[in-house]
Amino acid sequence: MSNLRNSVQLIGNLGKDPEIKVLESGKKVARLSVATSDAFKNAHGQTVQNTQWHRVVAFGKLAEIIEQYMAKGKELALEGKLVHRSYEDSEGITRYTTEIIANELVMLGKKQIND
Repeated sequence: MSNLRNSVQLIGNLGKDPEIKVLESGKKVARLSVATSDAFKNAHGQTVQNTQWHRVVAFGKLAEIIEQYMAKGKELALEGKLVHRSYEDSEGITRYTTEIIANELVMLGKKQIND
């Protein structure tokens, strides 16, 4: 059970193309915006779609794979850990963010065949 500590698993779709940067060390980092959706019926019997957006970060080889194969709208499954951090923006204001640091990724959906 120790491997369940701080473990996040999601299946969703990319909301935009991944942002790829190269760090000073030469290692790549990918930032993703992943949407997960579920549906439920409200008290009036109407189906309500609920979408949650998640910030995902991947480093190294995983970032390179994301850069090569992932684009807006693609479906993926990922596993990682939840990280909460703060930073100071360009105006000196402290901002807080929660991200998922991905360590595994599986590309889902149908393979595109070019005619």
